[in-house]
This record gives sequence, C-alpha cells and structure tokens, in this order.
Amino acid sequence: MGFPCRRPGQVPMLLWLLLTLAPGREQSGAFPKAFLLLKPPWSTAFKGEEVTLICEDDHSPAQRYTSWYHNWAFWKAGSGTIQIYKSGRYTCKTQRSSVSDPVHVEFLSEWLILQASHPVFEGDDVHLRCRGKNEEDINEKIYYRNKKEIGRRRGSKFTLHSVSQDNSEYHCTASGESFWRPWEETSKPLKIQVQELFPRPVLRVSTSQPIEGSPMNLKCETWLPPLRSHIELQFCFFREDKVLGSGWSSSPELQIPTMWSEDSGSYSCQANAVTPNIIKISLRSWIRVQRIPVSDVNLEIQPPGGQLIEGEDLVLICSVAKGTGTVTFSWHREGTERSLGRKTQRALSAELRIAAVREQDAGRYYCAADNMHGPILSRRIRVIPRIPASRPVLTLRAPRTRAMVKDTVELRCEAQRGSPPILYRFYHKNVTLGSSSAPSGGGGSFNLSLTTEHSGNYSCEADNGLGPQRSEAVPLSVSVPVSRPILTLNPAGAQAVVGDLLELRCEAQSGSPPILYWFYHEDVTLGSSSAPSGGGASFNLSLTAEHSGNYSCGADNGLGVQRSYMVTLNLTEFSTNKVIHITVGVIGCLLSMLVLAASASLVSHFRTQRKSGGLPTTGTPSYSPKEHRKPSWSGPPRTDPQRPTPCEPPALMELEPVYSNVSPGDDNLVYSQICSSQHSKENPARAPRTHWKDEEPAIIYSEVKKAHPDDPEGQAHEDAAGNYENVSCAPPALDC
Repeated sequence: MGFPCRRPGQVPMLLWLLLTLAPGREQSGAFPKAFLLLKPPWSTAFKGEEVTLICEDDHSPAQRYTSWYHNWAFWKAGSGTIQIYKSGRYTCKTQRSSVSDPVHVEFLSEWLILQASHPVFEGDDVHLRCRGKNEEDINEKIYYRNKKEIGRRRGSKFTLHSVSQDNSEYHCTASGESFWRPWEETSKPLKIQVQELFPRPVLRVSTSQPIEGSPMNLKCETWLPPLRSHIELQFCFFREDKVLGSGWSSSPELQIPTMWSEDSGSYSCQANAVTPNIIKISLRSWIRVQRIPVSDVNLEIQPPGGQLIEGEDLVLICSVAKGTGTVTFSWHREGTERSLGRKTQRALSAELRIAAVREQDAGRYYCAADNMHGPILSRRIRVIPRIPASRPVLTLRAPRTRAMVKDTVELRCEAQRGSPPILYRFYHKNVTLGSSSAPSGGGGSFNLSLTTEHSGNYSCEADNGLGPQRSEAVPLSVSVPVSRPILTLNPAGAQAVVGDLLELRCEAQSGSPPILYWFYHEDVTLGSSSAPSGGGASFNLSLTAEHSGNYSCGADNGLGVQRSYMVTLNLTEFSTNKVIHITVGVIGCLLSMLVLAASASLVSHFRTQRKSGGLPTTGTPSYSPKEHRKPSWSGPPRTDPQRPTPCEPPALMELEPVYSNVSPGDDNLVYSQICSSQHSKENPARAPRTHWKDEEPAIIYSEVKKAHPDDPEGQAHEDAAGNYENVSCAPPALDC
C-alpha cells in the first residue's frame, strides 16, 4: 500500500487507554453482530404507515429462528422479517450472530417529519428527506444541523457526505403560502443512527509465552457487514510502538520466525478500511519470551562495608553466577518504591554509581537480576554515610524575657545535621564554660547561674570527629533590678515657699537601664521622667499652697517597681513680697529692747489713768491675740498719689511701728503688739531669692507687770511665769 502504518502512539492518549484497558465483546471470541434492515429504508414515518424489519447475519437473511427485542426487552421469536407500527428501539439476534445494533423507529403525527436513510455505516453518505403531509403546498425546505442551516431544497433530498458516529441533531422547516399568507412548519429533531463499519480488531497469538528461539504467529481478526463486504481492509502489527514486518498488508496474519528475549513486550494490531479511510486498533497483548533463568545474584559495595563520608561516591556492583541472554539488572533501597537504576545488557554483571551520597541515602541496599523469568534478589547490605556536624545554633533560655542576676540560664546548642555522637562545647567570650555530649544526636545543654559578669557574647561548638563547627555569637545582657530610689527636694523642704520652682530628684543606686521614674504627691502621680542610660531623673514643680504634704517617687526598669521613702514638704503661705516680711522680722528683733521699755511706760500710764477713772480697763484701742484686727498704716493719706495700690509691691511702702494694747481678760496683764517694716529703696522682687531667709516677721507681745494697790507707786509685781510670749503674726496682719 502507499500509506504508512499509523503507530499506536499516534492515537489520542485517552482513546489508547480505553483500547488498552477496556474489555471488549470481540476479544472474547463472540459471533459477529446481526444487523437490521428497514423497508422502506427510513427510520421515521407518519402514523398509520407500515414499516418492515429484516434481521440478517453473515450468511443469509434469517429464515429460521430469530429473537426480537423492543426497547431492550424480549418481544417475540419467529421469522426474520416482521411488520411494525409502534415507535421504539428494535434489535434482533440469530443463532449464528450476536445481538444487532439497535434501530430507533418513530411513527409521528406531526404535519412535517425529517427522515434519514437506513442502514448507515461509518463513512457512508446519508440521505435526508423533509416530508410534509401535503407536499404540493410546500415552496421551500431548509435543513439544519445542531440548529445551524446546512442547505435549502424545494422538493429533492439533501445528502450528507461521509458521516461518523456523533451526537449531532438534525431538523428541517417547510414554508409556503395559503390565501396569500405565508406559513412555516418545523420537524421534530432527529439523530442519525450511524453503525460501525467493522468492529475493533482482536489480536490472536499462537502462544503468549514462546520459548526463546522459537517462531510465533500473530492474527488480526475483524469483519465487515454483508452489505459492505466489498470494502478492502488492510492490517498492520506492532510491538510497543514499533512496526513489525513490512507495514500495511491485506493479510490479517504475520509470522515472526524467531523470538528472542528482547522481543518480549506489548503487541497490538490495526485494521484500516481503504475507502472510506477508517482505522481501528486492537487491545494490547503482553508476550513474554521464555529463557534460561539467572541464579546466585550478588551485590558488592565500594568502599567496602558501606562506610563512607557524605559527599563521596557509592558504587553498587550486581552480578549473577548463571543465566543466558539479555539480563536486566536493577538496584534498590529498602523503603523506596522506585528502583535506583536499571541496566539491560548481555553480561553477567553490571554496576551503578551513586554520586555524592547524602544523608537520605542511608539504608539497606540490594539488587535484582531478571532475564524474563522473574527478578532474583541479592542479599542486603547496610550503607550508613557519616555526616559532618553542621554549624550549630545556640539558643539561650531564661525564665523571663530579660535575664536577671541569680537567674539560671540554659545554653542550648544543636546541630541540625551530623552523625552521632556529637560533643558540644560552650564558650563565653571565647572562654570555655563546659561541654555536653549527645550520644544519639540532637542537641546539648549547659546551665549557668547568672551574675553581673555574665553579660557578653556566647557561642558553642559541635564536633563529631569529622571537623568542629562553631555557632554564631549570641549576646546576653544580664539585667539588675532597680534598688529603692532616694528622693531629694531642691530647695529643701524647710526652705521652699510658695512660688518656688521645686526640683524633685529621684535616683536608684543600682539597676539596669533604661529606668523610668514616677513622681507622686500624696500618692497622686505628678509625672514621669526616663533615664535611658541609668542614673537619676528630675521633675520640676512650681509650688502653690496646695503642694504641702508627702512626696515620693518610684523606679521601674521592667524588672519590678521600687518606691522611695516619703519626704515631707511644709509650705507657709506668704504675700507676694517676702522682702517686707523679712524686714519686719529683722526690725522687730532689733527694736525688742525698745518695745519692752515702751511697754513698761505705757502700762504705768494706763494704770494711772484707770486709778483716776480716765480709761476703761481693756484700753483703747486694743484687741485680743485671738482676733485678726488689721493694724492701721501710718503714712500719707489715701489721696496721696505715692501711696501704693494693692497691686504694687509692699516693698515700695514705708511702714512705721504701730502699737496696740490688748487685755485678754486678765486685768493684771497688758500686751503690746509691734508691727514694723523697713523701707526699701530697691524693688525686692529683683533681689536674689537666696538672700531671703525663711523666717516669719517678729511680732512681740510683752507682758507688763501690773502694780497692786498695796505696792508702792511705780513698782510692778513680777509674775512667776515667763515675762514674754511670742505669737506668730498671720500674713494679713502684716499688711499694716
């Protein structure tokens, strides 16, 4: 023939798998199929019309016993020719055939039907006929496949060329005019029943296990239906995807004169109808050529004993003591499904080299030899590649996030790879701390109780005799909790007054930075300050009268908060100008002697007037020390432009002593209050604060002796109690 064999490999993969795996009725050697003929040869008819079914096989029309089936159920038995009037699927079977392909016959009541010729085989031309009940009324017929127009006709048939088995649907429409009005009718869809031209071929072999050196016959069996017996078939044979013999031949048989072991494999055949060009492939048949089996399979390993270091080459040598022909050697490792390698050669030994052996290559190795009698296995040899220790990883495990003094830290060193045993050494600043062994592999640990000297870089080393490996350095910072802080006030509590800028200084003597300091007044948080590098921190506070009380501070570096002891601050509320108050106190002290003398003279004078009835006993003006009577200013009148207003500093006013006598109810005691202020020519607000002393203005009450009537005039009776009493003067009394 003038065309090449089509190799099995050229068949679509899915179809080839189906042909290889799916069982077929033809493969079992059943009779050829019967076939059905229709008379008239149309699968669709109008209701009321008669259709005749004829069942035939390879020999002749079935005049003897024929079985009939309707819709897959047994219908009747009898003659090979019957008449039908009912729609459905019909099949038949004779004594010399298998069941025919079904024929779907429909009887329709529609006005328009689409008919297809029957029988139709693969590659045939099919005639379609669009038929109406009143053909003379039809002007035009249109034919459709899968709802797409394929042709227009007026009254003749429509022909489809070289059809194949598919699921296409066909229908037609007819149109015309009635009383000058157009009309159109549509037929019911139709599927063309295409039968296979010949069944898939079956490969027959004289024997499936020929002896090496003997011949073997192959036969490719198929058949054509009697209606197509004139078609010529060609045949071709294959081993795997290799063409055998001369290629396509009209003979369905092929003889192989001598079979060798390498001829074992999968065999198949193809059948091809020349016109039309239809190719079908048989299922595969496995043929194994028998030969003298191998024996005494042995495996050798280099280096001997299977002791090698990771990265070296491993050589596996497989040999047989007996065996002929081509031997297939294969090498395996336990636990692995796929072989490590395979070689087929006419020799009694073969070797396999595994380059750069790795850790996962460890295991028990063996080989197999096979010359078509089944594999023979060798003994197993264990191979253990020794693996140098990898670079270890050092981890530090502390009981808390920040390691503290007295904590116990675990130094864990582990090499991810390496053959055991592994010795681990631990270093602090390259000074050996100790070692730990891992007999079965894994990691090793070393515990260390921390002191302040243990901050620094740590590392470890792994050694299994194939070269030590050093880890990267890991820093460790040993943290020290803060000690109880000390709070100091500047200026000191005894010197602070309202309006001062008070500095609160908090400092912990020990503790790892950073340290956060908190400042409290009567346990109310004032603020915070950080010391990133350690040491103390300050907080500034502008003092008011409400800032008297207890102060404290806290220190925290994340390892626990420490609170200082309380520091008390006492503040006295003064007027805005302290210069006047201090000056008054100083003048009062300097004039104390003069006050005493003046007081004695006044007492003598009042007593003389009382005896004469000139003055009341309490004196005028006078008040008790418990009263808060403001003394009067001596100075220019209110209209004097130089008199200070309340907004002017009192230091600009010149004050003179004011004296008043008080009697607390005891006629025997007389007190004098002296309030004085020193005139200042410069603004005291500009004077440095350090020149002022925290002293209250001196207000002196002097007890004056009262003369008894029995005493001689001019003589005072001296009380056993103290002669003088100093009482603090409230700030409003100093405005005089």
